[in-house]
Amino acid sequence: MQIQKDILEIIQNKTSVSSKEIYETLGNKSLATIKRYLFKLIERKLIISTGKGKATKYQLSPYYNLLYPINIGKYFEKEIDERKIYSNFNWSLLRDILPNSDLFTKEESDHLNHLQNTFKQNISKLSLTEYHKELERLAIDLSWKSSQIEGNTYSLLETERLLKEKEGVSGKTKEEALMLLNHKEAIDFIMKHPDYLYPLSIPKIEDIHSILTKGLKVDRNIRQRRVGISGTNFKPLDNEFQIKEALNEMCILINNKTNIFEKSLLALLLLSYIQAFTDGNKRTARIVSNAILINHNYCPISFRTVDSIDYKKAILIFYEQHNISAFKKIFIEQYEFAINTYF
Repeated sequence: MQIQKDILEIIQNKTSVSSKEIYETLGNKSLATIKRYLFKLIERKLIISTGKGKATKYQLSPYYNLLYPINIGKYFEKEIDERKIYSNFNWSLLRDILPNSDLFTKEESDHLNHLQNTFKQNISKLSLTEYHKELERLAIDLSWKSSQIEGNTYSLLETERLLKEKEGVSGKTKEEALMLLNHKEAIDFIMKHPDYLYPLSIPKIEDIHSILTKGLKVDRNIRQRRVGISGTNFKPLDNEFQIKEALNEMCILINNKTNIFEKSLLALLLLSYIQAFTDGNKRTARIVSNAILINHNYCPISFRTVDSIDYKKAILIFYEQHNISAFKKIFIEQYEFAINTYF
């Protein structure tokens, strides 16, 4: 809401401020209304309060950068070299911020849990054959969309024919077909071995990456050279030992989280952020994220209706601002879509 944005802007400008100062600055809302929205912002972990009574002051929380809503359109009005970003890898994300953050608000968690309960109820009414048929449909959609995000030009119908009948499309490259077939193989592997990635570890992540890049001109295992990311000035780690350290800390972080949705979201974001491989990082992230959901009997996500550009922009905002708001919105919307569409 606009009033919350206005309050956040006032706090950001003044560093530490009382409710009365906010009331006097806004001028068009009652003090009781101001206090009510301050409480909501505290609930969302965007601000914290210090002191008591009339001495109470409000300031941005340590997790504000992680959680505050960003206007994507406005953010990308600035060209790549005009944006003020965190250009270097931020170790504090892994060590301090994310381990101590609740990534979803209570309202978001309640919504996701309601969707998960709906999923459980729905699949309880399906026969085993019907359930596997829906999983197969989702797997095809995920193979298509995950590949499309990476530039693959196969349509969904062409993908279905390729995966079901092993019939490629004239005019398309062999690499495009392989990318799709590898996706399906990786998803089938996860379906057959749902607990393979539990607990999460570097060798198991490397195994998934190997399936996804089989037959493609992509180096396997942890990269030993520098990589750049198109569309951003963010610079991933370029030291093999630091990359392994970051991956190890990511695995510890995800394994220690108890909220399954947080585990899945963190895998999506951090495997993309760390860029452990020369190529195939986001593909690996989407499969690992779904493996976490599947292992805990949660609904997997196909990402079928996400716009590829919106997906990439949301990831870039995480790279550059360490902010999850845009990507979290995609995650919640796609989880809801999966349950409403497949089950």
